Amino acid sequence: MELIVFVITAIVALVGAIAMILSKNAVHSALFLLLNFVAIAIFYLLLQSPFLFAIQLTLYAGAIIVLFLFVVMLLGAERSEESQDQIAWQRPLALVLGLILLGEALYIFFSQFATNPPPVAEGVVLSDPTLIGESLFTTYLLPFEITAIILLAAIVGVVVLNKREDGSDVADHQPVEHFEQQPVAPVEVETAKVEG
Repeated sequence: MELIVFVITAIVALVGAIAMILSKNAVHSALFLLLNFVAIAIFYLLLQSPFLFAIQLTLYAGAIIVLFLFVVMLLGAERSEESQDQIAWQRPLALVLGLILLGEALYIFFSQFATNPPPVAEGVVLSDPTLIGESLFTTYLLPFEITAIILLAAIVGVVVLNKREDGSDVADHQPVEHFEQQPVAPVEVETAKVEG
């Protein structure tokens, strides 16, 4: 049964990733990325690693997607898209894939109570937060920092690509009202001598 859940989750993850790449709307791409992150979280549940499941949901599906959507909304990229939805099959597909993921997550959650976990070698702890933190900030510190720099570069790239050639943002949709300048009358200034 785990193989069936794995295959369905893999299909949902692949469809979400392909739809994220092919979607022309930035908000839809971010939501397909969210679907992909949830599928990866279900993979962690299949590997019986609840700590990584929780981290995947809270950090990536929560914080990172909120950050991406915040940048997209701040820059106004969703307003530059056409208002008409040209791909009508996205909503039903998203609903079906979301229901499949919810069903799989519930199945995995409730089936863990019915079965015993597979045996693990003595002394091996797969999801201990202390061991994960120690390995992340010692052995894997450089990849961790490189990932942070890549995410920062991606956000800066979105801001730079969103700038127009004349220096204005895409989010500036309303024209600026120009006021006529009133001539300024010259003012006479008296200078005082300072005796020293």
